[in-house]
Amino acid sequence: MPDNKKEEIIFGLMMVFGMVSIMFIYNSTLQGLWEEMTFVKGFIQYGITFIVAFIIEAFVVGNIARKIAFMLPYNKSKKLYNIIAISTCMVVGMVSFMSVYGLISKIVTSGIEGTLLSNYAHLLLLNFVLAYPAQLLIVGPIAR
Repeated sequence: MPDNKKEEIIFGLMMVFGMVSIMFIYNSTLQGLWEEMTFVKGFIQYGITFIVAFIIEAFVVGNIARKIAFMLPYNKSKKLYNIIAISTCMVVGMVSFMSVYGLISKIVTSGIEGTLLSNYAHLLLLNFVLAYPAQLLIVGPIAR
């Protein structure tokens, strides 16, 4: 866990890099974009997604998630419980915001069928299913 602002920025960059990498590959695969995506197009899309995710994590979700996590009723003296609480709140917040970003991207690139709400709910569920275990079991432990 970061102890100062510099460590917090580095930790945030590492977490965003890991999660965006996993989720970018996952969502591109789900949408069948690999056949039509060139290296340059993929690099640009990844870069934009990384920047959006870092801004959301650094300025919106990060602070709110920590505040909510420490308001939850659990034994705060145990570091593992703190990590799980913060990670859970971060994933819920980031998946919520980044699913909106993903829905906007999908509308712009290929359009959607059905309602915005049903598409968002579907995307939210699909993203949460991978993001939560990836955060707890892969990206979080590597970044720490």
